[in-house]
Amino acid sequence: MVKQITIISGKGGTGKTTITSSFAALADNAVIADCDVDAADMHLILQPDTFETHDFYGLKLAHINKDLCTGCDTCVLNCRFDAILESHIVDPYRCEGCGVCEYVCPETAIVMKEKKAGEYYCSHTRFGPLVHAKLGIGEEASGKLVSNVRQRASEIAESSGKGLIIIDGPPGTGCSVIAAMTGTDLVLVVTEPTVSGIHDLDRVLQVARHFRIPVAVCINKCDLNPEMSQLIFDHCAENGVNVVGRIPYNRMVIDAMLEGKTIVENPDNELSGEIGSMWSVLLSMLGDNNG
Repeated sequence: MVKQITIISGKGGTGKTTITSSFAALADNAVIADCDVDAADMHLILQPDTFETHDFYGLKLAHINKDLCTGCDTCVLNCRFDAILESHIVDPYRCEGCGVCEYVCPETAIVMKEKKAGEYYCSHTRFGPLVHAKLGIGEEASGKLVSNVRQRASEIAESSGKGLIIIDGPPGTGCSVIAAMTGTDLVLVVTEPTVSGIHDLDRVLQVARHFRIPVAVCINKCDLNPEMSQLIFDHCAENGVNVVGRIPYNRMVIDAMLEGKTIVENPDNELSGEIGSMWSVLLSMLGDNNG
């Protein structure tokens, strides 16, 4: 059975993708899924060679047939998003694809049509298969695109005999986060020792608890605020959450990113051991000895 681990963060900038890419380097039997579809950047480190491209269609867009439209304004009056202009032209940036205008139009002059909202890709990397995506600017339905990425990653894992899917999830607690973590075997939350870090950590822990997913925490850049790091550690202990890693700030991370490499590709730096130990603990929690 294919195991799945999702790495998320309550907020952006905690180092989630940096740590996830290191896990990808350490795993030798995994498919990688970049589900941060609004701002994907795993490809900057893994430098993928794409072999599949799929169009993604999100919300539908209303189209008005001018030959049938009588200008009765029924659609204008019923559109709660003010997406239909007085000239009976649909504003594509306001239309939410709800279909109310199509339903109320007495002349059946409006139809909802599919609209391309992004793409998702399958690629080869030096660490194995990567499924990643790009949502168009201002487009909706990120959760649906995340589901597509996860589905394709599962198909590749099953067809190639991979035992693990490593998912780089989006920040926050919205629908794309829920789509990235539901049904997985373990969630790792990467946080930082700041006021917003602990606040957003608590929110994402509540989401994981709601879906009854086992969860662990990594405190990144822990030495920048030791008191706050200890507060996070104590908060996790009080809630029965295992802190599996405390990673100190190190300039080597920036140097590795500039070179397009993961931290652990330089085994001599002190962070490689920390991340390797954390990965071993996570594999133990997954019950997976094939990583």
